Amino acid sequence: MISGDTPEDNKAFAEKEHADFTMLSNPDKKVAIAYGVIAADAPPDRQYAKRWTFYIGPDGKIIFIDKQVHPATSGEDVVAKLKELNVPERR
Repeated sequence: MISGDTPEDNKAFAEKEHADFTMLSNPDKKVAIAYGVIAADAPPDRQYAKRWTFYIGPDGKIIFIDKQVHPATSGEDVVAKLKELNVPERR
């Protein structure tokens, strides 16, 4: 997960939600702009990231972008897409 929030805010969020995954911080929003989730010409006070999920293969290439993310079901949706993409389950 990548967020435009500061590392400190991400750490607090991860602790509150008991996240068991790494959250990357992108407060300057350069990565979000590069991936197209924030319009490059958006004024700073309007730089809101779209909720997209990028699935990246072992070779580092994007293999799928989900642009229809539903926060209420995103966990289940990710698991289903990983199975569809034949990603081995980690145990």
